[in-house]
Amino acid sequence: MATKGKSTTPELEVGEIVSRSEQFIENNKKNIMYGVIALALIIGGVMAIRHGYLMPREKKASIAMYKGEQYFARDSFALALNGNGADFPGFVSIAKEYGSTKAGNLAKAYAGICYFKQGDNETAINYLKSFKGADTMISPALIGTIGDCYVNMDKTKDGISYFEKAANKANNEVISPVYLKKAGVAYESLGQYKDAIKAYTTIKEKYYNSTEAADIDKYIARASALAKN
Repeated sequence: MATKGKSTTPELEVGEIVSRSEQFIENNKKNIMYGVIALALIIGGVMAIRHGYLMPREKKASIAMYKGEQYFARDSFALALNGNGADFPGFVSIAKEYGSTKAGNLAKAYAGICYFKQGDNETAINYLKSFKGADTMISPALIGTIGDCYVNMDKTKDGISYFEKAANKANNEVISPVYLKKAGVAYESLGQYKDAIKAYTTIKEKYYNSTEAADIDKYIARASALAKN
């Protein structure tokens, strides 16, 4: 009998819990309904913003980018930046109007490179710094281009810091050795030969399969010779 009593206890507890839950819902069904409606409105609002606003803007920006990329590939940087006055508004306009989209963000990168190619280093830096990205190819290359801009502006130390930042962020044999080599050359221009040797040696030891590693020994030899003078 004792065993039977124990086996019925959980059933009574579950029954009591269900009863209390039903009573709670009955007493609070108005508040619960309001909560469900509010949640539905929030979800609906998010979906509406995504599909009714963000996605169409993304599509428009992507379409607008296509002709600009063609101009860019042909080195027609002025047209790529400012548009053709007809069916392409220019990267500057796209970046301004659609900056919150992926395509608009990419337009900032293109605009920055175009300004760099035209020799407007300061404006280039502003656009390149406004680009948001976390990949290991495009983002480091743009960071390295900021370094090029600073070197062109005779701010070599600032340039070096961006070259090294680009190399570290990329951490691959395509991008890293390019900017380590630039850092080495920039260090040499400042007479900091030991730092130059360090940059070159990193290419030789860590990125030995890269194109830059093929002739890096002569850079190391040159910097080593200058360091002794």
